[in-house]
Amino acid sequence: MSDRSGIFEGDDPFAIARAWLAEAETVEPNDPNAIALATVDAEGLPDVRMVLLKEIEGGGADGAFVFYTNYDSAKGQQIAASGKAAFVMHWKSLRRQIRVRGTVSREDGPQADAYFASRSLQSRLGAWASAQSRPLASRAALVAEATRQGLRHGTTPPRPPFWGGFRISPVQIEFWSDGTFRLHDRFVWRKAADLRWQVQRLSP
Repeated sequence: MSDRSGIFEGDDPFAIARAWLAEAETVEPNDPNAIALATVDAEGLPDVRMVLLKEIEGGGADGAFVFYTNYDSAKGQQIAASGKAAFVMHWKSLRRQIRVRGTVSREDGPQADAYFASRSLQSRLGAWASAQSRPLASRAALVAEATRQGLRHGTTPPRPPFWGGFRISPVQIEFWSDGTFRLHDRFVWRKAADLRWQVQRLSP
């Protein structure tokens, strides 16, 4: 039996994650939804970068974390090859973090279309212009390509076929909160074979 209470209390890890993120949105000065996303390349070498988490979906056995990117980017290709990813969200203001590991699937339907349409025009044209992760001659070349895409698509560019969402369905979620004298609180949620979550306190 765990002794969870306060900020760790609850039967659904996604509800806890949403509550922590909502609290962070009131105190973090920049990008409270930033996550450090980890993948591995074909040689098994880890790769990590910051992206923005755009949605915490559902709950229970069916919850997921969603972000968007260029499918042809390094992270997109690495995810396509392995089908797995991990990330950490860390909030200095709250002295908390959430770690997630899981399997990944694409979100390239109406939900991705709706999110793309909600972005600024400049960001939508930038998605068309950027061959993400590939060599670029100069910033001027990128700006010129964005201008060209603006002339091509006008003010209502559609979502590029190479751009969309990834949905991380976790098999493990860990919640961590700073404690005095480095006696931190850590609880890990692991998805069992029957898809139920099992919770365990970990040593700091």
